[in-house]
Amino acid sequence: MRRDITQIAKASLLFQNAPTELVEPLLESARVTRHTRGETIFIQDDPADVIYIVVNGWIKLYRIAANGAEAVVGTFTKGHSFGEAVALRSARYPVSAEAVTECELIAINAVTLIQMLESNPKIAISMLTATYAHLHNLVSQVEQLKSRTAPQRVAEFLLELCQGSDGPCQVILPYDKTLIAGRLGMKPESLSRAFAKLKEHGVRVKQNAAEIKNVNALRKYVEEDPASSWKR
Repeated sequence: MRRDITQIAKASLLFQNAPTELVEPLLESARVTRHTRGETIFIQDDPADVIYIVVNGWIKLYRIAANGAEAVVGTFTKGHSFGEAVALRSARYPVSAEAVTECELIAINAVTLIQMLESNPKIAISMLTATYAHLHNLVSQVEQLKSRTAPQRVAEFLLELCQGSDGPCQVILPYDKTLIAGRLGMKPESLSRAFAKLKEHGVRVKQNAAEIKNVNALRKYVEEDPASSWKR
């Protein structure tokens, strides 16, 4: 495994709190997989026998609803891990995973990790940290859906991609707008209306790039109470 890939794994939430002497043997038995855009990593109800860490590119987790609609559960990129909670229970994946872009993944055998957990409990702290992070992200998504308007949710998504904390910023949309809409719990046409609304707040979207006039001003808009618009 390349040194840069090993460093990404060690810095991930999955292993950043684990002792190096425990992580390195585990990574030696792992493998790096490469996937093309649109390729399926696993499908819902497959045995959860592998834990993944993203080296580069983007992955989406999704479920197919009873009406056939796709519900995006989450998106993951460099340094993010997924599949650990169900793999450690020897369960089945509750979602499907697909490569949104070309990507590289570190695939860790779940049985090997479980054996290491049994003999070296210290690594369990990292597992708990990663599981908590996933739970926190899900809670944040629910909060967004319940307490923020569609334009505010889109604005927050753009802010997550910003490198700076103030002034102007340009971000590249990491994947297509249909997926962004699904990730934010809205239909593509609602996303288009949200982008149009954000023009009032200094956001201009051109193809796969978004130009933000003032990051701090946009952040204040995200934190604004939606009900305040009725008081104006």
